[in-house]
Amino acid sequence: MNGNGRRTVFFVSDSTGITAETIGNSILAQFEGVQFDGHRIAFVDTPDKARAAALRIKTVYAQNAERPIVVNTVVDPQLCEIIAESGALMVDVMAPFVGTLELELGTRRSGAVNRAHGMVDFNQYEARINATNYALAHDDGIDVDYSQADVVLVGVSRVGKTPTCLYMALHYGVKAANYPLTDEDLERDYLPKRLEGCRNRLYGLTIDPIRLAQVREARRPGSSYAKLNRCAHELAVADRIFRREDIPSLNTTHTSIEEIGSKIMAHLGIEKHMF
Repeated sequence: MNGNGRRTVFFVSDSTGITAETIGNSILAQFEGVQFDGHRIAFVDTPDKARAAALRIKTVYAQNAERPIVVNTVVDPQLCEIIAESGALMVDVMAPFVGTLELELGTRRSGAVNRAHGMVDFNQYEARINATNYALAHDDGIDVDYSQADVVLVGVSRVGKTPTCLYMALHYGVKAANYPLTDEDLERDYLPKRLEGCRNRLYGLTIDPIRLAQVREARRPGSSYAKLNRCAHELAVADRIFRREDIPSLNTTHTSIEEIGSKIMAHLGIEKHMF
């Protein structure tokens, strides 16, 4: 390995590259001592595109002491052979599974491209779009009719409610709303009445006060809104409300949006599958 402990990784796909990048990053994350420079090469579905990808990878190889790594989800074996001419280490994401499944199912894979992330099922796609529109319409208490909500996230400003709602909507079709605890709510120190009707769908988000102050400072530099003592006070009151009202909650300081969304759905028993 070169002295700076970095390796170049190409996520190569004949479709969007989402699968290659998602699985690839999950595997690479196990190697904590190495830093990876990732590059996505998507829609490699013709020989010309495969040769262009191989040339790009080979050029990087010529400039570095270590050979690049290719995390590959290209289906066509001929295209894979062209990409392999780059001299990179080829990691075929599908290979460990396809052969075993072909034996078990008694049929060969179709080789169809763009099955995982294409618009295969219009009804599923429409459900995802509807859920996303719902999340936007019910963001930050804009619309307080939560009768159709699968989950309502509660917390002070900037703890991650909006991005979590959008993630669950886009990836799982979850109708997620969020309610920001206002100054008035925090002064009263009680659960807002408008949330009483959806108590079994509430989930609280909190965060470390120092991190919250940093996030707010980036949004409104020099404001009282971003002061550490204010952040600490708001979070303390919110946590007290969560405990008193028996609302499950999660600290988002060191947790990714993906993990936050998964934990929320698991706790509330929301059985929806990733698109």
